[in-house]
Parts: sequence; structure tokens; C-alpha cells
Amino acid sequence: MKAIWYDGFGPAKDVLTFGEMADPEPGPGEVLVRVKASGINPSDVKLRGGARPGAVMAYPRVVPHSDGAGIIESVGADVDPGRVGERVWLWNAQWQRAFGTAAELVALPDTQAVPLPDGTSFAEGACFGIPAMTAWMAVCGDGPVEGQTILVTGGAGTVGRYACQMAALAGARVITTVSSAEKGAHSTAETWINYRTDDVAGAVMDLTYGLGVDRIVEVDFAANQATSLALVKPGGVIASYASASEQMPRLEFYPFMFKNVKLHMLICYQMALADHRRGEAQLTDWLEAGALSHAVVPGGRLADCAAAHELVEAGQKLGTVVVDI
Repeated sequence: MKAIWYDGFGPAKDVLTFGEMADPEPGPGEVLVRVKASGINPSDVKLRGGARPGAVMAYPRVVPHSDGAGIIESVGADVDPGRVGERVWLWNAQWQRAFGTAAELVALPDTQAVPLPDGTSFAEGACFGIPAMTAWMAVCGDGPVEGQTILVTGGAGTVGRYACQMAALAGARVITTVSSAEKGAHSTAETWINYRTDDVAGAVMDLTYGLGVDRIVEVDFAANQATSLALVKPGGVIASYASASEQMPRLEFYPFMFKNVKLHMLICYQMALADHRRGEAQLTDWLEAGALSHAVVPGGRLADCAAAHELVEAGQKLGTVVVDI
């Protein structure tokens, strides 16, 4: 099979190799998927670059990318052979594993290949593993949100845009923060605030008649901690999936405690399978109803992976960069 791999950390054009590798074989409980599209997330490029503190190569060779979509080509023992030919989207393909979706074929556990509705493209399916499931976990992972007011910070981001849509579909009122009118439109939210020009806390309090919000889907916990503390209602939830501005922020413990706030620091890689299944089912319902829109940024073909990684690193794109296999 053709694949992209790296044998050591470094810049994309220096370490990513395009070439031939042996075809994988599905083991017991696994499926072999013919990959049609591979999604590239910031975590993929950070991992390839060795950006994590104390990073070491976990495997001698890595085929990157956790997200993708394709068609099941064969199955291993203990897997229903009726799954052969099924269109699927993939998650955690390269989480604690050497070989991800940047290849023509990938073998992975049967549970990590989810049926993809016929009306959803492979490129769209390659956006679900990390962006869509992180958004679902942040919005719906703690239970129903119908009737709540939810603030989504960074609503134009890959996770934020899905979160805005999912919160609205789940019956919540949505307010989001963005850095421009273009990004406000991209977010899909009816109500957005430009955090570069406006007082976010004051604007949200005006919009909620001084009540604040029930839930915050947070893109940068450290940068927004003071604002979040001011806006979250007593008994509210802050569901944060990143803190890029400061990885070890000073926590305002007692102010949060006296508002009885729940802080949920989440990562979709560690979702319990039962929770993942709930998210998959709700995502499928929305997809089959045509209720979700997707922001796919074309990343070229598999051989163009280095340039696609650089596109993610540049941070200017609106959506998930996807390479066609």
C-alpha cells in the first residue's frame, strides 16, 4: 500500500515520507479499511513535530492521523463478515498505535469503525473522530442541555463550529465568541461576539439579562478563566478541551467553588466506549436528518501530506484539512 510515515520528529517536509509499505492484516476483533479520506488535526502535526513536553518516539515508525473514513475491505476473527463493504468513519486510529489513516489501508478495532450514512461524504466523515466527537462531549457529554444557554468560545474553530450546531440542535440557546465577522458567519451561531473589539463579559450579561450562562464550551481555559468565572451561573459547567495559552494555569479555586461550578477537562481520546456510542448515535441521527454542516478544507492527495500539515500549522484555515487517499 501507499502510505505516509515518519521515523523521527521534525518539520513536515523533512520527516514525512511518501512510499510503499506492506499491507496490514486485520487481527482478531479488527477490520481492514480501505481509506478514502484522512483528516489532519492540530494534535497530529504537534505529535509529528515533537511539540509535547518530553516527547519521544513511541514507535520506530509512525503513520500519522487518527481520523479518517473509508470502506471495510475485510474483517478479522470474531467480527461480523457482513461488515465487509460498509462505509465507515474512523476514530483513534493512531491513538496509542503506530499506524493511522495516512495510508491506503488501516487495520483497527471493529469498535473504531462507525457506519457512515450514505448522504455523508468520506471527506466529511474524516472530520468526526476528533472535532465532532470533542464538540459532542463538550456540549452533550454531561446530559441534556435543552433550555440552557451555552457560550462556545472560538466558534469558528473546528470543534467550536460543531459545538455551536450541536448545542442548537440539542435545544440550547447559543452564544459564541469569534475574532471577525467572517468567522462569526462561519460559526453558524445566530449570536456572536467579537472578542477582539467587544467586552465579552458585558455583552454576554446584556444578552442574558444579567443571568449568565449555564455551560461554557471552552477553547482556552487559561486565557478565558476570569471571563468564564464571571459568566458561568452557580451550578454551571465549564467544559474545556484546551488551554494553549498556558498549560499550567493558576486556578481560582475558591471563586469557582463558591459558585458550585463543575470544571470538566475533556479529551475525546479517553471517552468511555459507552459515551462514545451515545455520541455516535446522536451524530448519526443529525447526519441522517441533514442537520449538520461540515467545514472541509481540501488538503490534496496523500503525497501532498507535508503541505497539508503546514496548512494546519499556519492556523489560518477555517475547517478540517482533509487529504484524499
